[in-house]
Amino acid sequence: MTVERVLPGLDSVIHAQARLRVMVALSVLPPGDQVTFPRLQDLVGMTPGNLSTHLHKLEDASYITITKAYQGRTPVTYVTLTRAGRQAFEDYTAALGELLSAANHESVEEKL
Repeated sequence: MTVERVLPGLDSVIHAQARLRVMVALSVLPPGDQVTFPRLQDLVGMTPGNLSTHLHKLEDASYITITKAYQGRTPVTYVTLTRAGRQAFEDYTAALGELLSAANHESVEEKL
């Protein structure tokens, strides 16, 4: 299996390091659960502006939903991984696994 056949399976929206960190953080939540923006920011170690930019790209791809609400008078932003986002992340990790497996397999063949 060549790299050219595996690489197209990597989702470019998820593949960016910052968005991959966001997807990993959200994927460990049970389906339908949500996290607040500040908590997600702490988990992924990003500035509010940087996180917001990457969340918009994930939202445009329909991988997450962003919900604005209030707790009393305080605004709260929640982020949820969508079903499509969870599937895209599973597809991404499967494609990445294939890529790594192919690289490992080719490395073993070169040694023989």
